[in-house]
Amino acid sequence: MKFPKDFLFGAASASYQVEGAWNEDGKGLSNWDVFSKIPGKTFEGTNGDVAVDHYHRYKEDIKLMAEMGLESYRFSISWPRIIPNGVGEVNQKGLEFYNNVIDECLKYGIVPFVTLYHWDLPQVLEEKGGWTNKETVDAFVKYAEVCFNAFGDRVKHWITFNETVVFCALGYLAGAHPPAIVGDGKKYFQATHNVFTAHARSIELYKSLKQYGEIGITHVFSPAFSVDENPENIEATMHAREVDTHWYYDPILKGEYPEYVVKHIEKLGFTPDWTEEELAVIKRAADKNDFIGLNYYQPQRVMKNDVSEEVERTRENSTGAPGNPSFDGVYKTVMMDDKKYTKWGWEISPEGFLAGLRLLKERYGDVKMYITENGLGDEDPIIEDEIVDIPRIKYIEEHLSAVKMAIQEGINMKGYYAWSVIDLLSWLNGYKKQYGFIYVDHKNNLERKKKASFHWYKNVIETRGEEL
Repeated sequence: MKFPKDFLFGAASASYQVEGAWNEDGKGLSNWDVFSKIPGKTFEGTNGDVAVDHYHRYKEDIKLMAEMGLESYRFSISWPRIIPNGVGEVNQKGLEFYNNVIDECLKYGIVPFVTLYHWDLPQVLEEKGGWTNKETVDAFVKYAEVCFNAFGDRVKHWITFNETVVFCALGYLAGAHPPAIVGDGKKYFQATHNVFTAHARSIELYKSLKQYGEIGITHVFSPAFSVDENPENIEATMHAREVDTHWYYDPILKGEYPEYVVKHIEKLGFTPDWTEEELAVIKRAADKNDFIGLNYYQPQRVMKNDVSEEVERTRENSTGAPGNPSFDGVYKTVMMDDKKYTKWGWEISPEGFLAGLRLLKERYGDVKMYITENGLGDEDPIIEDEIVDIPRIKYIEEHLSAVKMAIQEGINMKGYYAWSVIDLLSWLNGYKKQYGFIYVDHKNNLERKKKASFHWYKNVIETRGEEL
């Protein structure tokens, strides 16, 4: 089987992780510009001041994407580059940069797939309470409108937010992302609700403009499975699915919050301060949401939590590896002896991916889906000046095969975006963890080099995945 003609093969990046130029051409400060400079917050003090300098080298990078045969490029817009203070004056130089990126993509026939928010919040808004403050919702909708009006004639695929669970949980529960608050369940749930409200209002706005594109949201997809048949662990897994998946997917796709979680957080005193009007817009927007984006790296292996003491959250254990109890202490995620893991302790499980997709279809029906991120973080070996990233090829091949099987089963899958198009700055782990098809040499003027996976992915796209 070949992948269908309307299936997009792409790759992705995010503004803070690639652009650099953090204070050029009128860009305002983002929360990450500030947070990454606090000693100890990132690996070896790395930050996105230069990143991989995509801001100045986007033409070179997009030319390489075209050479690889990419059909689509998913990238994010930096809000403070467009509206430096989060609200108010629009920075024309910021608009110009993204117009240039979009036009450069279209020159090569690459479909731009744009994410409005990939974590870099204007610092001015962060200081006023960030996503816990409802003023941020209003500000986001205005920012979205500026982007729709500036780019919507050429951009027909929009993502409102990337991975709400990550920037809210790591921001308000684990303290590993800005604003670095630890263990505040009330703020965490308020922030998620405000994001869903901003998403819903942006969808209504987009549809009112009649630009005839599609708009959705991207969520982490980390389906929960019990470690065994023990009833306590099965119950813990059902709980994990409710708080980690249904809380995020239900408001977007069903227009309402899952009753189980609403009752649970009420008991904990974490109910968001929500209004009838906000709940109504979330309800209305569900019918207008065109797709869901899934960022899949690994499943969760779940058991009942038996850890009574608090596990200290560190930079290392906040970035995806299992081993932490849930925020409410009900369950924990664990590593299992019979599973395969990356060097960073992330499970490699294409079968978990497929099983999870079946669960999504069961709950939400025939929803259009894009895999908006999937990839392998590794330390790539260089052998005689060639970057031989064979484990990445194997990883993506296995996951694309799972996508192919999902399509054969009737799951409505419309595209695959590998993370990432180019080696980039990891938010917390610097440059030692590589994901890209394109290598960046930090010892030699950020020179770009094609990896083995670059040539392999080019062939996959040319043959529409027939040989997988």
